[in-house]
Amino acid sequence: MPLADHLRELRNRLAKAMLAIVITSIAAAFYSQELMDFLSSPVERCPKGVMETGGKCATIVYNDLLSPFTTTVKVVLMAGIVLSCPVWLYQLWAFVAPGLHRNEKKYTYYFAAAAVPLFAAGVYVAYLIMPVSMKVLLSITPDPAANLLDVDKILDFTVRMVLIFGFSFELPVLLIMLNAAGVVTGRRMAGWWRGVVMGIFVFGAIATPSTDPLGMIALSGPIIVLYFLAVGVALLNDRRRRRKDPDAELDDDEASAVDLTPAPIGEVEALTSTRAALPEQAGGESGTRPQRLNGYDDIT
Repeated sequence: MPLADHLRELRNRLAKAMLAIVITSIAAAFYSQELMDFLSSPVERCPKGVMETGGKCATIVYNDLLSPFTTTVKVVLMAGIVLSCPVWLYQLWAFVAPGLHRNEKKYTYYFAAAAVPLFAAGVYVAYLIMPVSMKVLLSITPDPAANLLDVDKILDFTVRMVLIFGFSFELPVLLIMLNAAGVVTGRRMAGWWRGVVMGIFVFGAIATPSTDPLGMIALSGPIIVLYFLAVGVALLNDRRRRRKDPDAELDDDEASAVDLTPAPIGEVEALTSTRAALPEQAGGESGTRPQRLNGYDDIT
């Protein structure tokens, strides 16, 4: 299609995706209180009318007049984006799919089928670890002070934990995609394991908002296991590729193995010589013919 038609189709796809997000957000607005309770449930709340000092519990508050409205809108919009993901993901796929080959579509189905449960597993692990992380953070509070937590800050903490854990669990999908595209081999990925394990632990220590080692281990441990699973899948894929094509792992500018063993030739066939037509074959100015061996002169 011409460029204008592509832009027109993109506009229609975006309009349908935005309409789905708006409709699901309006529906989620009727359950805004339940959503707020669910997102703030990892925080251990103090009993009503009691504000304890120290790090045992916390009281959830709003800091300004517009905070209840803006926080509710943020929660409802986030719920609308999550609930409408089948619609806008389909619109994205419908826009991209006509430009893909059949095998590319097949790989896309496989990767999407693996990415969704991995992201959900990361979200589940994050929701399991959040109460422990928040309890550790609250325990640092000195005894004379009390904890007053803004709902907006709790929401930011929850969303960040969910996104970090969810996208971190997508590492094996990314590695397998690179292996399927021929960018990296399974043997090379296996050779990186020391640096990768160290990098994952450093990333887990930086990415998790809590200071306790439990959050770092809860994030780093599953990622390391998934990394080695991806290496195993890549090695099996390389073996299958070599079985079908021995030169599959060679680069475009890398020559394959060539048998350079010289083959025996028969006896040289004698040719009948004819008068040379070129001056350098004429044997000099005298016109004498050069001496030939088996019918060949020096030029031949």
